[in-house]
Amino acid sequence: MASVIEEAVARLAARVVDAGALPGVVKFVLPGEGAIMLDAQGVRLADEAADEAADVTLTAETHVFQAMLEGGLSPMSAFMSGKLKVEGQVGLAMKLGQILG
Repeated sequence: MASVIEEAVARLAARVVDAGALPGVVKFVLPGEGAIMLDAQGVRLADEAADEAADVTLTAETHVFQAMLEGGLSPMSAFMSGKLKVEGQVGLAMKLGQILG
């Protein structure tokens, strides 16, 4: 388990006040590091062996994800510049802006 992923889980968990209010399942993929799931139960590491399904999958390099969490890069800017890839329900991804940035 990578410390980068553990730190990201902790940071996201601190920002998610009511995960149950999020209308779906979100998966954050950090290539080479792992994945994070955000669902009604909260924030957790994804089970890599299970290849968990999600309503929207966001993929970004670790440094891009960290910049979004730290507020140095807005999720919209990351998406528009191609640094953040979104697959699935784009509307759900848009609701994550306040959590990430």
